[in-house]
Amino acid sequence: MRIFWQVLVILCGIPQAIWAEAAPALFRWAPPMVKVSVFSHELGLLESEREDYATNLVVIAANHLLEGKATPAAISSARRMIGLALQLSPRNKKAVVTNFQLAKGLLPERAEADYTPQTFARLMLNRGQLLEKQVGAENKLLARFFTQIAAELDPKNEDAVYASEVQRLDIGPPDWSIITDPEEKSP
Repeated sequence: MRIFWQVLVILCGIPQAIWAEAAPALFRWAPPMVKVSVFSHELGLLESEREDYATNLVVIAANHLLEGKATPAAISSARRMIGLALQLSPRNKKAVVTNFQLAKGLLPERAEADYTPQTFARLMLNRGQLLEKQVGAENKLLARFFTQIAAELDPKNEDAVYASEVQRLDIGPPDWSIITDPEEKSP
């Protein structure tokens, strides 16, 4: 009788194992690709700042994706943040690894960020306001992205939401396609 149950368990387990291998990914991730960054060395951020912002953007995006259970809204938000991280620092280890894992249908492990999303939102808003005051189109572009992300990360931060909405009303929403889906420039 014991052998009967063992055989039954094995036979019932085989279809589940086959199904688990053939199961499609629970979400679709279109990896943002960066061949040449939108931001040059003229950007008003030091290399170490770019690296820190990129790492924290990715960690917060990945955690947001895990908390949002990979809903389309969470995927869209995470894709913008990871795309921006890759634009700021194309060789950032956390950004490259997380983007690769997501492209393979794997959700990354939960990680500890240096900041809470609310604190990081305030930091991004303040840095965005400083960038806005600097000369150069790249600084103003990054300021717009930072401001919008700050408002999305902490919708209770009235200053971030107000700055983002005024920016949207005056200039229009920022064009995220240059961050997430850049066009290839012909040589």
